[in-house]
Amino acid sequence: MVSKSYTNLLDMSGEDVFDFQQPFRSLPRFVTSPSITSNPDWDTSNADDSVGPASCCVRKIIVSNFLPLNCTKDEATGQWSFSMDDNQLLVQLKDGFPMESEVVYVGSLNAEVDPGEQDQLSQKLFREYKCIPTFLPADLQQQFYHGFCKQQLWPLFHYMLPICLDKGELFDRSLFQAYVRANKIFGDKVMEAINSDDDCVWVHDYHLMLLPTFLRKKLHRIKIGFFLHSPFPSSEIYRTLPVRDEILKSLLNADLIGFQTFDYARHFLSCCSRLLGLNYESKRGHIGIEYFGRTVSLKILAVGVHVGRLESVLRLPATISKVQEIEQRYKGKMVMLGVDDMDIFKGISLKLLGLEFLLERTPKLRGKVVLVQIINPARSTGKDVEEAINEAVSVAERINIKYGSAEYKPVILIDYPIPSYEKIAYYAASDCCIVNAVRDGMNLIPYEYTVCRQGNEEIDKLRGLDKSSHHTSTLIVSEFVGCSPSLSGAFRTNRRLIFMDYDGTLVPQSSVNKVPSAEVISILTSLCNDPKNCVFIVSGRDRTTLSEWFASCDKLGIAAEHGYFIRWNKEGEWETSSSAQDCEWKNITEPIMEVYKETTDGSAIETKESGLVWHYQDADHDFGSCQAKELVSHLERVLANEPVVVKRGHQIVEVKPQGVSKGIAVDTVIRTLINNENAPDFLMCIGNDRSDEDMFESINEAVSRSVFPTAPDVFACSVGQKASKAKYYVDGCSEVIRLLKGVTAITPRREVISQSQVTFRDILEVVS
Repeated sequence: MVSKSYTNLLDMSGEDVFDFQQPFRSLPRFVTSPSITSNPDWDTSNADDSVGPASCCVRKIIVSNFLPLNCTKDEATGQWSFSMDDNQLLVQLKDGFPMESEVVYVGSLNAEVDPGEQDQLSQKLFREYKCIPTFLPADLQQQFYHGFCKQQLWPLFHYMLPICLDKGELFDRSLFQAYVRANKIFGDKVMEAINSDDDCVWVHDYHLMLLPTFLRKKLHRIKIGFFLHSPFPSSEIYRTLPVRDEILKSLLNADLIGFQTFDYARHFLSCCSRLLGLNYESKRGHIGIEYFGRTVSLKILAVGVHVGRLESVLRLPATISKVQEIEQRYKGKMVMLGVDDMDIFKGISLKLLGLEFLLERTPKLRGKVVLVQIINPARSTGKDVEEAINEAVSVAERINIKYGSAEYKPVILIDYPIPSYEKIAYYAASDCCIVNAVRDGMNLIPYEYTVCRQGNEEIDKLRGLDKSSHHTSTLIVSEFVGCSPSLSGAFRTNRRLIFMDYDGTLVPQSSVNKVPSAEVISILTSLCNDPKNCVFIVSGRDRTTLSEWFASCDKLGIAAEHGYFIRWNKEGEWETSSSAQDCEWKNITEPIMEVYKETTDGSAIETKESGLVWHYQDADHDFGSCQAKELVSHLERVLANEPVVVKRGHQIVEVKPQGVSKGIAVDTVIRTLINNENAPDFLMCIGNDRSDEDMFESINEAVSRSVFPTAPDVFACSVGQKASKAKYYVDGCSEVIRLLKGVTAITPRREVISQSQVTFRDILEVVS
C-alpha cells in the first residue's frame, strides 16, 4: 500500500483552470522499491512510451531551465544556427563523466520558436547536439520563469520577503499553477530521453523543483539527482512560502540532493524536520533523510571551475593581445575588477559606493585606481532590476564627474556583452577582484580570477617576468557568497588561535604509553614556529607532567588541570586561578574516594594541586560506571556547601574548585589576546570528552556576544561522532594528526590566493 501525503500536482498541471479555494487532493509518495507499485489513481499505462532510441550505454540526462546552446535566427532567410556554449557549467560537467557515457540535455531554448518549426528543430538538435528542447507557450513561459521563478522563489531563496507591494511581489497561486504545468512539460520531455532504469537524471536549480515527482510517477526506480545552484534559506524564511510543503516533498522524490554549502543543506534539513517532521542522520559525512521507506541522500557539492578550459582560452592569441592592451591602457594604475550579473543582490552599487568612499578618504589614490565593472545582462525584468541599473549608472557617473578628468575615469562600466576571451583577459590583467554580493549561491568568479591571474609563460614573457615570479593580487569575497567557505583562508588566516585537548585527542585513551610521540612533538613545534599561530594544550593533567612532556616545544602554551594553571610559553610564569584558596574540602573528599577505591578493583586516586580525581578505566566497565554514578551522588551531597564542583568525565570522577574549567581557560586566553590587540581571526578547537564541551561552548558564546573586533572563522571539532557543541568531528586521534599536518602545510607565504585555500579545504576533507 502506498502512503498518501501531498498535493496532486498533476491536477494542477492540466489545462483546466484550477480552483485554489478547494483543498488539494493527496498525491502518493513514490518509492524506489520494486515491490511497491504506484497508486491506482495514477495512469501509468504509458510510462514506457516515448522513450528515446535504443542505446547500449547508460545515459546521463542533464535537465535545466535553458539548454547550453547559443542560438540565432537569420531574419532574412529564416534559418536557425546553433552552437554549444562551452563556457556554461552544464557543458563542462561532461568531462566528469566516464568516456562511455552518453550525455543528453533537456531544457528550453533561449529564443521563441514558431510552433511550425519545433518538430524539425527538435530532430536537428538531438541529432547534432544531443539536446531535447522543451517548448513552452509564451504566456506559460512568462508566468513560469519571469513570474513564479523570478518573482517568488528567487527573492525568497535570497532572503527577501514580500513585506509590502513595492518591495516584492505577493504570492500569486496562478503563477504556481504555471510552475507546475511547466515542470510537467519538462518531465514529459525527460521521459523521451530515458532508455532504461539504469539511466541517471540530473536536475538543476530551483526552476525545476517539482520535476522529481513527475519522473518518479512514471518510473519508480529511475535514478534522480537534484542540485540547487542558489542558496536555500533558513526555515524561518522558507516557511513563509505558501507552497512550502509541496516543494519539499517533491524534492524528496529525488535520490540525491546536492547543495553548495553545508549551511544550505542544514537549512533544508531544518525545513524537513520542522515542517514535515522528518528525521535525518549523518554517518561518516553522509547525510540521509528517511522518507516513506526510502533514504534520500544529501551531499555538499561545492562547484569548481574547469581549469583546463580557462587555461586554453588564456593561451589564445586574442586573449594575450587583449591582456597587453588592458595593461597598456591602465599602465601605472591599480586595476580593480568586478564581474556581476545585473540584479539587486550582487551589490554593484555598494561596490561603487565603496570606491567613492575610498577616493574621498584617500586623496593620494585619486588618479591611480580604476574600477572596471563588467555587468552581465539581467536574467529577469521588473522594477527592481531597472532601479538597480539606474542606481549603478548614476553612482558611476557621479564618481567620474567628482574624481575624474578628461584623461582619467575612476569607473569603467562595461554593460554590454563581451566575448569570453576578453573577460578572461581582464581577469589576468587586474590587480584586484571584488565579489561583494549581499547574497549569492553559486558564484565562480573568485575561482576563475584565481586561475586566470596565474597567467602563463607567454604572458609573463611579454611582461618581462621570469617563471619564478609570484603574481601578487588581492581577491575580496563577501562572506555571503556560496564559495566563501572554500576561500576562508584567503586573507583572514592573519592570526590563528588553536586549542587542543591531550588525552583522547592527541593520544588514544586506550594507549598504555601516554607520552607524546615524536610525530606529535614535531607537529606542535611546526605549528608554534609559525608566528601567526598561538597554540595551547588544554588538559586535565598536572603542570609538572605536561611541562616535562612538551619541554622541547618552547612556544607552546599550556593550560594544566583544566586551566587552574596557565603558561603562555616555556619561558613564561605559571598563572594560577584565583578561584581556589581554601582547600579544606580535600579533607572531606579524599576519605570518600578512598572508600570507593578500596571497593572497586582497578580504580585509583590522582592528587592534583587543584583537585582530586578518581580513575576507573582499569576497573570492570559496568561496575566502574555504576560506582562512578554513586560516587558523584555521594560527593554532591556532602560537598553541597563547599566551593567546588563534582564532574564526571571519561572514566573519571573529578572534584575541583568552582570557577575552574577548560571553558574559562579558553575565555581567559581569548580576552588576553583581544586586550593586547592580537585578536585571532581563525579559531580551532579540538577535544574528545565532556570537559572539552566547555571549550566549544565558551568559543561559541564569545562569537555570539561579538567579543571579537571581527568575527573569526571557527573550526570546533570533536573526536568521535557524538552529541556535541562542535560543528565538525573526526573519527579518532589518527585523523586529528592528519588534520594538524594539513594546517602545518600552510606556510607564512600568502602571495598567491590559491595557496591560502589549504586550511579549510584540508579540514573539510578530513571531517567529511
